[in-house]
Amino acid sequence: MADLPPGKLELVRLRMAHLLEVGTGFRSGNPEDPGPGEPRPCYDPAITTLTERRWAKAAELAAMDRQEARLLGLDRVGYRTLIRWERGRERSGLIGCADDRWLRPGGRRPSIGPEIREAIFAVHAELQGRSRVGMATRTRLIHQYVRETYGPDLHVPSYNTLRQVWHEWFGPSGSRPRNLGATDLPVRSGHVLVDRPGQVVAMDTTVLPAMVREGVFGEPVRAHLTLALDVFTHSLCAFRLTLVSDTAVDAAMLLRDVMLPLPMRPEWGPEMEWPYPGLPAALVAEFAGYPVAGLPFFSPETVGSVYRNHHLVEVERKLGCNILPARALRPPDKHAVERAFGAIRTLLFEHLPGYTGVDAADRGAAPEDEDVLTLEEMEHLVATWIVGIWQRRHLGEYAPAWDVGGSHSPNTLFAASFEQTGLGLRLPQPNLYYQLLPSHPISVLRERGVKIKGLWYYGDALEPYLNEPSTRGGRFKGRWCVHREPRDRRTVFFQDPLTHDWHELRWTGLPPVGTVPAFGDRRVSELLAAAREADMRPRTDAELLPLLLEILAARAPVSSWKTATTRSERINHARDETQARAAAEDRTTAPAPVSPVTPMPQRVEQAVSGLDAERRHRREKAVSTRPTKPARLGASYRTGNLFLLPDDDTDHPQPDPPDEGE
Repeated sequence: MADLPPGKLELVRLRMAHLLEVGTGFRSGNPEDPGPGEPRPCYDPAITTLTERRWAKAAELAAMDRQEARLLGLDRVGYRTLIRWERGRERSGLIGCADDRWLRPGGRRPSIGPEIREAIFAVHAELQGRSRVGMATRTRLIHQYVRETYGPDLHVPSYNTLRQVWHEWFGPSGSRPRNLGATDLPVRSGHVLVDRPGQVVAMDTTVLPAMVREGVFGEPVRAHLTLALDVFTHSLCAFRLTLVSDTAVDAAMLLRDVMLPLPMRPEWGPEMEWPYPGLPAALVAEFAGYPVAGLPFFSPETVGSVYRNHHLVEVERKLGCNILPARALRPPDKHAVERAFGAIRTLLFEHLPGYTGVDAADRGAAPEDEDVLTLEEMEHLVATWIVGIWQRRHLGEYAPAWDVGGSHSPNTLFAASFEQTGLGLRLPQPNLYYQLLPSHPISVLRERGVKIKGLWYYGDALEPYLNEPSTRGGRFKGRWCVHREPRDRRTVFFQDPLTHDWHELRWTGLPPVGTVPAFGDRRVSELLAAAREADMRPRTDAELLPLLLEILAARAPVSSWKTATTRSERINHARDETQARAAAEDRTTAPAPVSPVTPMPQRVEQAVSGLDAERRHRREKAVSTRPTKPARLGASYRTGNLFLLPDDDTDHPQPDPPDEGE
């Protein structure tokens, strides 16, 4: 029945009604459900035979208006046709009443011979990897191939025939050429059967479909939303909002957030607390050290994502996760998180001011002019919506296999897993943050410090191990490992091999007094590039500090800051400040209240004060001993009496008596 063209199903049911009336006298086929005036005398089985009823039906259909009968497919129905329909109904049911022409199988195209087939496949292979072209260009290439290979006498089918054949063999070709290249990537073998929470966690990033205001200048900007979704319960275990595209360290910290319980926020009520039966909220709060919100947390077993860089692979190895890579440009490989993005967009972001639509075609006139939320407000709103709405929302088609027709939500599925497998309360160690940062092996710890990505760092923790080889073994045998925070390059982190404590190593270019605004890897690249262009060969990184502050635009006065810089420069400053704030929050072991973003005037004051302190420090270092202050003119006359004569014994001592024998 599914093969019938649109509109033909009603015609088949109409033919069936006529056959039932011939066989039983009732169009419904049920004497218990008669229609108005049924059975009619000419179709009453009690007084007529089957043959008489068939002849009566043929006469009735022949007396119909020809145009109306043609529209209903009853214009050429005779006695033999009714018998054929009846036999088809007995053999195949309702589909036996259909016209064979409606279900006629498609045959081979006689005009597509071996030569034309070869030309079509040759053109298709030639166009692989090239820019997208239209069907008219493909047709001309087919004509060219046939003419140069088989001569001009071979007949080539028409444009419409070639278009239909191309569509049948290769599809509609509606995909972008860059997406078609993903089909050549290796495909993972087999499928993963997910039957418990934490078995597979899918991660992906998308552009936030709503404008937000950054906290430095208040400019409307586009943010990026990164999600970590548990495939079994469809719980949004963790998320992150960043002003820049996600990096390896952001994905690593997102995996760390999956393992940490979400702390309660001051605005949340008791309905947002840990709701799962079998595990009291007081026990979880005592284990975590703070009140826990109603969001699952666990150690992921398998991570499915498009992130395949070396740093994230090393992070997943440290966490004990299996890697399930998704192919680039293939959303079906991570369909669960893609569907979650669409659901969040329709259920939440479409109701917010500053909504930008699915793409540029759906964008409004000026969404950035609306009263959009700040980045902190958006983050709080998304967290509240996930805990309060998404975790309690009916899943629909995502019901588990053991209760297909039941009504389930992410919370109920996670609670049901307690009865099957339980939950292991295992929180990560506080120093996990440092272990997830990118590491840099260093051969020798010199008096100058360690050089990480073009900058030198030093701290008191290095002094016991200067110029000594490391006792580390394995892959980095004899090397010291220093961990770098890409979002804030003012410090790096060194772990003492004896006490296993982590210590901060400050950039040697930072002034001893004062604060320099935060800067990340991007600013460091700009700094080193500017130093090369200026032909600078500094002996110490302290000479780079004025150039860094100039790059950070700290010399512009506060009153003219917004007019002295472009919008892209202001957004870059906001990104630096937001990334440094996120790094500081990840570094804290206990949940801390959200700290406000440093406004731009204070950033300028920090940079200027840091530069002044550095200049003062250089002047003091250049002059090691200060000269004594000279006395005022005539000071000696004011301290004593001018008429006082000096003591003779004191001023003219007597010589010693001569020795005997002289």
